[in-house]
Amino acid sequence: MLKINTKAPSFQVPSTSKDKYSLKDSLGKYIVLYFYPKDDTPGCTLETTDFNKLISKFKKLGCDVNGISKDSLKSHNKFKEKYKIKFDLLADEDLKVLKKYKVWGKKKFMGREFMGTIRSTYLIGKKGEIIKVWDNVKVKNHAKEVLKTLANLVKK
Repeated sequence: MLKINTKAPSFQVPSTSKDKYSLKDSLGKYIVLYFYPKDDTPGCTLETTDFNKLISKFKKLGCDVNGISKDSLKSHNKFKEKYKIKFDLLADEDLKVLKKYKVWGKKKFMGREFMGTIRSTYLIGKKGEIIKVWDNVKVKNHAKEVLKTLANLVKK
């Protein structure tokens, strides 16, 4: 995991709303960047739809939300349409961003080990600094916890 108070690594990847999304596009706002393993799987769908339900509250606090996985743009567009997702999903098929953010690693499932996306969320400040990191995220109530953390920060 990357450390709090360090600069979030910059990147540019295909996005569901424009050709390329760059972290620089969101500077001046807070950014929630959540990494998830796979479109349209139970945990990832729950996490994404939870963020989607709260998107207007994130926006009111001056925060962009972006989900990112190694799935293709085609897969993201299908997922976004199916669940009426109101924010961008970012495609990192070559794993460059996942590796920069240190969320690509060894996972264990049913006794076997493999490489995959470690479900993680980064809260990034207006100047591009990492404010908070959640690693090995448990999906239930995660979006609410991120929103609460952001709301407390904005109050200060």
